[in-house]
Amino acid sequence: MSAALVRHPAVAGRFYPRDPSDLRGEVDTYLSQSPKQKAIRALGCIAPHAGYMYSGHVAGAVFARIDIPELCLVLCPNHTGMGRPLAIMSEGAWETPLAEVSIEEKFAAALKKHCSLLSEDSLAHRSEHAVEVELPFLQERQPKLKIVPIALGTSQFEPLAQLGNAIAEAVTEHKEPVLIVASSDMNHYESDAVTRVKDHKAIEPILALDARGLYDTVMNEQISMCGFGPAVAMLTAAKKLGATSAELVKYATSGDVSGDRDMVVGYAGVIVPAPR
Repeated sequence: MSAALVRHPAVAGRFYPRDPSDLRGEVDTYLSQSPKQKAIRALGCIAPHAGYMYSGHVAGAVFARIDIPELCLVLCPNHTGMGRPLAIMSEGAWETPLAEVSIEEKFAAALKKHCSLLSEDSLAHRSEHAVEVELPFLQERQPKLKIVPIALGTSQFEPLAQLGNAIAEAVTEHKEPVLIVASSDMNHYESDAVTRVKDHKAIEPILALDARGLYDTVMNEQISMCGFGPAVAMLTAAKKLGATSAELVKYATSGDVSGDRDMVVGYAGVIVPAPR
């Protein structure tokens, strides 16, 4: 594989440990903090992407509950502003301190076939952390992991819904299970009290699998949920794939760790089970 096709870590040593054994130990600690339950098959999930010190326990609670399939579609917001509005990487690999994770080229091609809005664009992913921080959790739970990463820089509902419908079509064609991971933190940089109120207003339509309701709530209530776009696309796809419920696995704010309640970020861990 050519070096040009490997996406190297952008936030190792900052958001999570750079040393492989330290990273594995930290991830395993977060995965083991939740009560032991049988892992379930899920269509999708929402997991936070802050530094592990703050949100790792919420991400761990999500991924510990899911039977992680070999293919994960990881949707994230575009925090950097670089690249195209709907940016996919369709070939190569992502390097983490644990190992390289290959991109599933056939599934990526199917997504592009069903959604003409997707652009091949590695620039949007180069410095973006929100896919990267999910990968060690997924790697620890699934040694044969392959991914397709998409960064979303649009705040318009229609392209997000169009992507969600395309994802459902590609997942249906794929035959094997696919987990749709929406990488998102919740409300940013308001007080703990305000953030909890705002976040639970957003969580309500998420649990109702109401993609449009989530979008409207985020816009109307001025909720600074960075990954509402990935969540809208995931919910749209999951509903089309037959989802009937969603579960809030864990909720927290950065104030729970830092003790600073004046300015926090919220973290919600949500699972959308596959239909039985």
